[in-house]
Amino acid sequence: MNFRWFISRTVRDATHMHKHVWKLLNAQRDLLSAEAIQNVQKSMDELRAASRSAVAASAIKEKMKGLEDVANKWLKPYPNPGLRENVEVLLVAIAVAMGIRTFIAQPFKIPTGSMQPTLYGVTSVPDYSKPGPPAEDPALAPGFEIPNSWVTEMFLYWYRGIRFHHVVAKADGPLDPGNLDVPKRFLLFNRSQDFSIGGVPHSVSFPPDKLLERAGLISRGVLSHRVFKAGEDVIRMKTISGDHLFVDRITYNFRRPRRGEIIVFDTTGITAMPSEQQGQYYIKRLVALGGERVRIGNDRHLIIDGERLDASTPHFEKIYSFTNSSAADSQFSGHVNDVTARESGHGFGLAPNFSDENKEFTVPPGHCLVMGDNTLNSYDSRGWGSFPRDNVIGRSWFVYWPIGRQDGRESRWGWGKR
Repeated sequence: MNFRWFISRTVRDATHMHKHVWKLLNAQRDLLSAEAIQNVQKSMDELRAASRSAVAASAIKEKMKGLEDVANKWLKPYPNPGLRENVEVLLVAIAVAMGIRTFIAQPFKIPTGSMQPTLYGVTSVPDYSKPGPPAEDPALAPGFEIPNSWVTEMFLYWYRGIRFHHVVAKADGPLDPGNLDVPKRFLLFNRSQDFSIGGVPHSVSFPPDKLLERAGLISRGVLSHRVFKAGEDVIRMKTISGDHLFVDRITYNFRRPRRGEIIVFDTTGITAMPSEQQGQYYIKRLVALGGERVRIGNDRHLIIDGERLDASTPHFEKIYSFTNSSAADSQFSGHVNDVTARESGHGFGLAPNFSDENKEFTVPPGHCLVMGDNTLNSYDSRGWGSFPRDNVIGRSWFVYWPIGRQDGRESRWGWGKR
């Protein structure tokens, strides 16, 4: 390539043609005769020499016409060349996309509320995620109006991640467990889910994960024993999508993870975790590294190697900005041990590795210790301990969806949540 390539379209066209014929010649070299290879190569060399010299554009076009004639004479034609080229471009694009996903930026969606209010998982109104009856019965006034325009619904979903679900019973009867279908999927999205009430098929469109559980029809894996009447609301709720983000898979190839970074990791091999939860990707905040001694004080602050973390510690500014006297769900409340969890009304063994402020956990060499920012609703290292650093996939990088605010929550779109 020389300077003329930048100023002459004819030279650029000649270069492109030379590359195209060169590719075809190499692909067919084992099928062509020596005479064919020699003639095509000679014509290619003449075109290259002309495009690199100070000859007029007309001379270059003459050599291009000569190469075209020689190629048509000696190279073997491919059937459906346009289709072949389009397929080739598509396969290259797929390979590039898979390479980016594997080595640069992997998409990830927040499945639970363990990182709230830093990053949000799927929530709903009414909220069935807590033990006990929901705050509102879906058959009664649920505290929201379903938009009567599909344009409004689509805008709310694509911009703010809010979707409405309304299913009315078509017949009397209970939910039939034998006809409870798994969600039908299209690419990465749930398209619909079917179930039966009183022997009559029902369907809900574009459900989030575990919608029927969130709607109170399934509780902790057990079907509810509610009998519906025709015309009664079965599902009347809105779901608020969790954050979708890109995971940075490059940085940790050049340095080790640092305390306070939000990381995504593979749970495979965490023996203290139930087997059905292993092999999944979790997202938590890294709080301690191999060889460090960790305690959780009754003031809800981490103490690492005798040093108390506070709001001046990088990446912990918001976590330790709390002023509430006791920890609260989905609010920045520091980190709780079992004592402070019980004081906050969560006395179910949330942190067996940190039973009180004197219980110390030593992170094994080459391991990581992680905790969720939603300290009262996070299944993390306080329960199942540490894991090998090799399990780390990457760090939180860019929240790409939803874009707008969600029911009073600030928008988390962008680079900030790292």
